[in-house]
Amino acid sequence: MELKFTVSARISKPVEEVFEAVADPSKLSRYFTTGGAKGRLETGATVTWDFYDFPGAFPVEVVEVEQNRKIVLRWGADGPPEEGEAPGSRMTTVTMLFEPLENGRTLVSITEEGWRETESGLKASYGNCQGWAQMLCALKAYLEYGINLREGMYK
Repeated sequence: MELKFTVSARISKPVEEVFEAVADPSKLSRYFTTGGAKGRLETGATVTWDFYDFPGAFPVEVVEVEQNRKIVLRWGADGPPEEGEAPGSRMTTVTMLFEPLENGRTLVSITEEGWRETESGLKASYGNCQGWAQMLCALKAYLEYGINLREGMYK
């Protein structure tokens, strides 16, 4: 069984504005990365994201960016390394798609995959699924209403 999920949401803003809210670290830090984001999401970059609920900045590898259409990231999967694996070598892949819709709206879909097919991999995938669903809710609230849903949630 492949451990993979997709979450999505419709945001009532144009695709350019929605894409920038994810790619620009100063905007991402206003609603998602509660401890801050450093570095713009550009192909080949490694940026850092920090969260109050999981302290310590996470390195995020930016695999591919297609302006206003797609962002592909890789970051460390949870769980201890298996025999023969170097610590921190297990990565998952996150693919974000931005699709323009009628009336200036945008469909954002986030897929993550790459966990080990183990109990710890399953648990980690559930946690990330929750996190990405929450990110989409926070993105919608931030762009449509100027509200930071995560403010004060973890600290």
